[in-house]
Amino acid sequence: MNKLKKIGLISSFLILSSVFFAFKTDYFEVAKQMEIYTTLFKELNMYYIDEINPAKLTETAINNMLEDLDPYTRYYDEQGVEQVKINSSGEYSGIGAQSKYTNNKLFIVEVYEGFSADKEGIKVGDEIIKIDDVYIKNYESNQVASLLKGSINSAVKLKIKRQGKTLDFAVKREKITLNPVPHYQMVTDKIGYISFNRFNNKASSAVKNAFVDLKSQGMNKLILDLRGNPGGLLNEAINITNFFVPKNEIVVTTKAKVKKWSETYKTKREPIDLEIPIVVLINGKSASAAEIVAGSLQDLDRAVIIGQRSFGKGLVQRYRNLTYGTKLKLTISKYYTPSGRNIQELDYTHREGEEIPKFSDGNREMFKTKNGRTVYGGGGISPDVKIELPKETEATKALYNSNVIFNYANHYYYKNKEIAKPEIFIFKDSDYQDFITFVKQEENNFKTKSEIKFASAFKTSEKENLSDPIKSSYQELISQLETQKMEELKSNKEEIKEHISDEIINRYYFKKGEYQNHIVFNKSIQEAIKVLQNNKQYSQILKNERN
Repeated sequence: MNKLKKIGLISSFLILSSVFFAFKTDYFEVAKQMEIYTTLFKELNMYYIDEINPAKLTETAINNMLEDLDPYTRYYDEQGVEQVKINSSGEYSGIGAQSKYTNNKLFIVEVYEGFSADKEGIKVGDEIIKIDDVYIKNYESNQVASLLKGSINSAVKLKIKRQGKTLDFAVKREKITLNPVPHYQMVTDKIGYISFNRFNNKASSAVKNAFVDLKSQGMNKLILDLRGNPGGLLNEAINITNFFVPKNEIVVTTKAKVKKWSETYKTKREPIDLEIPIVVLINGKSASAAEIVAGSLQDLDRAVIIGQRSFGKGLVQRYRNLTYGTKLKLTISKYYTPSGRNIQELDYTHREGEEIPKFSDGNREMFKTKNGRTVYGGGGISPDVKIELPKETEATKALYNSNVIFNYANHYYYKNKEIAKPEIFIFKDSDYQDFITFVKQEENNFKTKSEIKFASAFKTSEKENLSDPIKSSYQELISQLETQKMEELKSNKEEIKEHISDEIINRYYFKKGEYQNHIVFNKSIQEAIKVLQNNKQYSQILKNERN
């Protein structure tokens, strides 16, 4: 462990100590720990042999400390605070594209239809190598993407690498509004579909506008898609639930260490529709505010929940202002749905080393909905109608965490000038075989944890001059791991095909095209349509009746 790392860990311990004792009555202990940290920091700054970066050192100490709490308690510097504002408001000034910084490279991963980047011809898959006078390779920080933002109507010069060619663009920055409802439409003559992917401060108004528009088109049944929605603002979740349940109904209760933060949240307005049958779609990436909406509508027997068990985030965070424009987002309470259940999956308080126990170990606690149906606490929201999916293999997880699908979609796009419309496009088995061939030929193939660890061990053996005797055995082992890895992908073939299909369709028809394709081919949406078209089945699910 290098000296800087040790210093960071020591600093983390000292700050953690001060936070731990903050609620103790013995103020002397708090002051003591803070003074120790302050004097240590001064000594380092004055006498450490090399120059130190005070800001970086402090950030390292803080982040190491917060890692010992939970994944949601985070520190934000000035730039991070700006991103928080964007996430909350859904507005910023930029070029109309989403970028991703990986391996000291910056790639365009999504272009928003109709905005500046789209108009100027920026494409998904483009690598930005220079922003104005800044070369990406020299920046050494993922904050480089913030250079794409700036004042409205200002221009930014981009040097882009595309398919081996270097291109220059001048793109005007404009006001970008992130619509929390990326798509809605009628899926039959009577059933409407609304997908929303974030709970920013525009979520409830956007959902309401979509709902009203669909009603004008003849909608009398609704599919509300919360899959992949990570949550956001609590009040927006309450507002959206309020659309479909009576005034003064309990939606969520929070319990905190600080009494004033323990509250019961009720609906405050008259609903917009108490009768319309609703199906809510969830999956393992539906979390937080998304789980509040799904859980409250389930507890109040107002909607049928379809899909896979949700993420299980039953913790509430609040932002606290720190000095010099920084912020701390910290976990302040747990939330409980109307039936009284907390759906938190992991118990961060009683972790042992890297292992984090589950609240849902053993038998999950049972609760009752308004109609007397049994629901469970801990481990997320369990759907009323479960869509079974094969368990993701470690190889599949490694694939999703890599850039291989992204790179293949780029390859596919420049190989095929056009594809079928989203409503009929199918990524066929023959296409999947082409993908597998591409994966095997890809220079930076995705690696499983086993491959990474064996490669690390082999490098160590080389340093110890042990590589010659074991080199042939290592190469044989790696070959076997590669074969097994590709074999494991077969278990999740259909899900992988859907991921690839989304990436490809997005390049031709933007995000809207992905949803149009899902409405025709996705299992969960098709099941939702089937349930809504069967009035008897829908009613039996909510009333806890048997066939």
